[in-house]
Amino acid sequence: MTQGFDKVVNRKGTFCTQWDYIEDRFGEKDLLPFSISDMDFPTPKEILQALESRLQHGVFGYTRWNHEQFKDAIRNWYQKRFSSTVKEEWIVYSPSVIYSISKMIEILSEEADHIVIQTPAYDAFYKTIKDNMRIISRNELIYHEGIYSIDFTDLEEKLAHPKSKVLLLCSPHNPTGRVWKKEELEKIVHLCNQYDVFIISDEIHMDVIHEGNTHIPITDAALNLDKVCICTSASKTFNTPGLGGSYSLIPNEKLREAFLLTLKNKDGLSSASIFGTLATITAYNECEVWVDDLVEYIDGNLQTIQAYLEEHLPDLQLTMPESTYLAWIDVSQLPFSSEQLQYALVHHGKVAIMSGETYGEAGKSFIRMNIGCPQSKVIEGLQRLNKAIKYLEEH
Repeated sequence: MTQGFDKVVNRKGTFCTQWDYIEDRFGEKDLLPFSISDMDFPTPKEILQALESRLQHGVFGYTRWNHEQFKDAIRNWYQKRFSSTVKEEWIVYSPSVIYSISKMIEILSEEADHIVIQTPAYDAFYKTIKDNMRIISRNELIYHEGIYSIDFTDLEEKLAHPKSKVLLLCSPHNPTGRVWKKEELEKIVHLCNQYDVFIISDEIHMDVIHEGNTHIPITDAALNLDKVCICTSASKTFNTPGLGGSYSLIPNEKLREAFLLTLKNKDGLSSASIFGTLATITAYNECEVWVDDLVEYIDGNLQTIQAYLEEHLPDLQLTMPESTYLAWIDVSQLPFSSEQLQYALVHHGKVAIMSGETYGEAGKSFIRMNIGCPQSKVIEGLQRLNKAIKYLEEH
């Protein structure tokens, strides 16, 4: 491990959502945050060097993304990491993954159409579906003995509805950390094909995959490439969301043209951030070892949590996630409501850990802890969690 992930970096005073604006979500300042999913790690040195070099140039005019350097970096990354072939023409820039998802929903469906999601689900999914005036169709995942699986009987029922137009897939899944297996993806694709439902696959967590698991891009599982797209970004993996920019893989030519028309003409957002573009190119071309080291470090953080819970908080359960730097902790054995637990965490533990209810009713008995941070912070967070629970037990 050569990347210095143990180093503590003070992020306060940087207009940082996780540290400087924690009060917005939790109602209190000065909490130790494990909330929004960015990391406390500095971005890889290769990216910093590329940005510093460009900064010295001193001119930051309008920037094109539609060139070989950007597209080749993405294509090569998919080949290296997933043994997946991506065609150059599939690749389009977007300011953010959620922007891409929102626009794809807009293009592929009408108001009051159904968008199927698997719950518990990333909270932004609910917002973008609702505010696009579409109906959220929930396919609740089965939770049994710490493991999540897809309820395919219910999924078929949801997809068969005449108003169902899109399955918004999260692959790997946030917040549960599941990496969908080949046979699961094949079943999903088969059902969507059968009922003529388009798959939008949010694959932003695709690079943080824990040992024994393999991420399969939806384009590799598709029966019909015209009926799938991938929305993703290098920003989650390399901790660069503040630099802006993401990309989508849209094999369907007509759909791709409709998306680009919206991006360029309707919304006027086709000029990319030079720093976001450079970061993506450099990350994918030069930082593969950094990602491998990151995954190893996150795995160590997960083992730290599991050991701590077993020793100090045996009523809490962490099933090791197959992906992500998010610990999805089962608190259902505690004799307290989620509201009581959140109150104690904020006011007595002075720690900000996301309530599972943020991700829908199916997440009610969980908390989600972002552990993309030095191990020392993880340990302090666990101690504060313990303090909050002890307060509830004593009162």
